[in-house]
Amino acid sequence: MTLRVLGVDPGLTRCGIGVVDIERNRRATMVAVGVVGTSADQTLDKRLLVIAEAIDEWLDRHEPDVVAVERVFSQLNVSTVMGVAQASGVVIAAAARRGIPVALHTPSEVKAAVTGSGTANKDAVTKLVTKILRLDAPPKPADAADALALALTHAWRAGSGMGAAGGSSGAGSLTPAQKAWADAEAKARRAR
Repeated sequence: MTLRVLGVDPGLTRCGIGVVDIERNRRATMVAVGVVGTSADQTLDKRLLVIAEAIDEWLDRHEPDVVAVERVFSQLNVSTVMGVAQASGVVIAAAARRGIPVALHTPSEVKAAVTGSGTANKDAVTKLVTKILRLDAPPKPADAADALALALTHAWRAGSGMGAAGGSSGAGSLTPAQKAWADAEAKARRAR
């Protein structure tokens, strides 16, 4: 059985979208990747409409089993956070209209799943996404690579007992990077 995940790196200026198929043996294959761009000169409603229409098209064309979206996290630039949150909402609503489950993953979770380090830089993530998916060239721009990394992260977690919404799992069939992430999550829970 193949799991198809549509990953989204949300943003108003550039919204990365990637579709990945994952086999039971964890072999990952890229189905499609792209970036939806909007101009800062456009009004907010027009920008969100462009993103919504593109997401609708991707969901209808690729029929994913689940959508993985980068979780909004606190940044110093409030307008950036708001734009990411608004784009995320458009994506989540589009999936919900179709009954497609949505999972949210933090940037550090994605970095840890793909590279083994939650503090990896964008170049490291792009390099490993390129290798994992056996691509001839790195996905450009970084938003495209990040969308594929989100899809991989969710698929690997789902394949190790994680539900579509990102519930907990045992550590029996985790990759070393996933095990490191699970250990870090457990340590953080104990520290609370």
